[in-house]
Amino acid sequence: MKLSNGIRIIAINPGSTSTKIAVYENETPVLIKNITHTPEELAPFNKITDQFEFRKNIICKILKDAEIRLDLVQAVVGRGGLVKPIESGVYLVNERMKEDLINSPFGAEHASNLGGLIADNLAKLMPNAKAYIANPVVVDEFENIARYSGHPLLPRTSIFHALNQKTVARQHARSIMKKYEDINLIVVHLGGGITVGAHKKGRVVDVNQGLDGDGPFSPERTGSLPVGPLIKLCFGGKYTESEILKMNKGAGGLMAYFGTNSAYEIEQRAQKGDIEAKNVFAAMAYQVSKEIGAMYAVLSGDADGILITGGVAHSKWFVNEISQRVHKMAPVHIYPGEDEMRALAFNGLRVIRGETIAKEYV
Repeated sequence: MKLSNGIRIIAINPGSTSTKIAVYENETPVLIKNITHTPEELAPFNKITDQFEFRKNIICKILKDAEIRLDLVQAVVGRGGLVKPIESGVYLVNERMKEDLINSPFGAEHASNLGGLIADNLAKLMPNAKAYIANPVVVDEFENIARYSGHPLLPRTSIFHALNQKTVARQHARSIMKKYEDINLIVVHLGGGITVGAHKKGRVVDVNQGLDGDGPFSPERTGSLPVGPLIKLCFGGKYTESEILKMNKGAGGLMAYFGTNSAYEIEQRAQKGDIEAKNVFAAMAYQVSKEIGAMYAVLSGDADGILITGGVAHSKWFVNEISQRVHKMAPVHIYPGEDEMRALAFNGLRVIRGETIAKEYV
């Protein structure tokens, strides 16, 4: 592999059943690998953090086989996990962060927590590299008014697709020759979960909590539900707590209606005349449009653009359903797909180039 002396960055993105790794030279990918882990491979590990050595060793082997010179790497950027709520940006991995990646303040485990831990370990093998995470899902830039829910025991929280939303927002700002910090945007991420964020002068001041029950329903999540019937369902004796949690996240949305979380499959069924598929798919777009309207109100009707991104954004029909309802609010721009590896590398590159300063996790 012949590489020049450009800035070298390694990006690491652990998922529940996969580990993605990429090596970038400046903005150009020179190595991209997606390793799938079978249930049998992961079965011996009681906790996700127990998978650390297993996943790290796989990454080291890939780097060695690809003859990546570790002395040329300047940044190792891991996917941020369920650390405590923080403002957006790039963070150096320090001891306090590692403690929270191992024992999440949310009391939950997620494979993305391994990103920062592995990045830190690898960076220590490289003489010129530092370890970072960038824009984890717990980015919290809420204005105080957005935290009120209607009951003090249940404040609204910020958990969303911060990495992709922030990257697409900055990319769009550059395309119109403006700074992200100088404009207002509504960014819609259409994936397994759906989040719609109000980006006000570089800060996401409000966003639906798309992880487990707020906003539009999605391919596998219910989104907001009628509260009264939900309470009765919880205490009706028919379902356990774990079964209801699964209904809400994983087996909700399109999955609940059709037994599949494939938006593409539902679109194909609708195009072939399946009326229920068309109605439900249209209803999902309808709910996304309503959430865009809510964020438009958050921005006091001052939005420079509506950006639609994520995997479902590949569906022209679905995006058109949304655009028809919201285009009078602000210009609609489509950025289909999500490239988390590029986003991680892009954030590491911004630090190395001096375009932003890495923050300290405290």
